[in-house]
Amino acid sequence: MKEWAVALGLVLLAGVWLAEGADTAASRIGYVDVQKVLVRSVVGVAAREQLEREKATMQKEMDAKRTELEKLREELEKKGALLTADARRDKQEQFERKRRDAARLADDFQKELEKKEQGATGKILQELTGVIEQLGKERGYLMILEKRGASVIYGDVEADITEDIIKLYDQMKAKKP
Repeated sequence: MKEWAVALGLVLLAGVWLAEGADTAASRIGYVDVQKVLVRSVVGVAAREQLEREKATMQKEMDAKRTELEKLREELEKKGALLTADARRDKQEQFERKRRDAARLADDFQKELEKKEQGATGKILQELTGVIEQLGKERGYLMILEKRGASVIYGDVEADITEDIIKLYDQMKAKKP
């Protein structure tokens, strides 16, 4: 609800600014779809691919744990009746311990992936802020809104600077090692 109030305030501010006859070049308002930049920029694509590689590595390890658990479960089912009560209890405890370890490992992997994704996204967003500020100053924008976070209900295609931001960001990252 608070976002609506902020967005409405920004729209009213822009309307007042324009109604008072402000210079049109200085009163330009644009918006950028940051999610689209994250998905389509070279850096965003590379970050997502890196996360997918790490996820695949973690998945292989989880698959190995799952196979090991399956073998233990099958062994318990097939040979359980032949084992002594103590041996059967030991095997059951071993299976439960490995199952809990696998569940903890899966949880740890999930948390690690989330942390890495947040870190990569945070870094990109920090860099992106500078790119947006640069483009805004160069082109004389009064303000640039984030399409989703500012609750832009309508935005003319001409006000959408997302593609320009992607191009500028990719160019900047290509120049820097």
